[in-house]
Amino acid sequence: MLRQQGSAKFLSVSRRDAVEGVVINTSGGITGGDTLRIEGQAGEGAVLRLTTQAAERIYSSNDQSSGTVSTHLTAAPNARLDWLPQETILFDNAYLRRSLEASITGTSRFLMVEPVIFGRLAMGETVRQGQLSDRITIRRDGRILFRDATMLRGDISAQLDRPGVGNRARAMAFVLYASPDAEAYLDRIRTLLPPTAGASLVTTGALVMRFLAPDGFGLRQALLPVLDLLTGNDLPRSWRL
Repeated sequence: MLRQQGSAKFLSVSRRDAVEGVVINTSGGITGGDTLRIEGQAGEGAVLRLTTQAAERIYSSNDQSSGTVSTHLTAAPNARLDWLPQETILFDNAYLRRSLEASITGTSRFLMVEPVIFGRLAMGETVRQGQLSDRITIRRDGRILFRDATMLRGDISAQLDRPGVGNRARAMAFVLYASPDAEAYLDRIRTLLPPTAGASLVTTGALVMRFLAPDGFGLRQALLPVLDLLTGNDLPRSWRL
């Protein structure tokens, strides 16, 4: 079943072994007061791969009101669900409240990435004022598997300059892979990571990775080998453009 409304559109890419969908925001970006809601469900034994057409832009909010993006994903038993959006770019004075909730089972395979860029350095952009509120909740068989929250507000660039926060990074990403075979990937992933990234097996069947990079280009360089490994070299085509 497919339902779409407003600026949120869905383009299905023909695949023999999976349903691959591209989420398109036809408004061209998000600003204060905008709301975007995405829901996806992979039925039993199905393979669903979701990505975005391009980077999502979070524009300046004149009244400091937040744009809201909420994503709800479900993977049934023996299903594979990949949530692979491209980068979210925050501009100066951007305010974003984002949440992702996923419900999986002990036999599901679930991969997600959330990359964020704070201004485009090549364009001379700096995020001196803004807010990012980001919450992630993953449930497996009805129980909390992983929960995470990030809050950056005020002079975000100054906060990212701090050694204990970003050490001058301007791009970051969170990756989670939940699957019965997750532990088998841990050592291989660690050999692929740069010094500014790390991977941990947070519980049985769940790998968590965090990445920091000086800019969006550096972030992609770090992410692509890991995502290639975890998708079996089958990333959506939009990641290669």
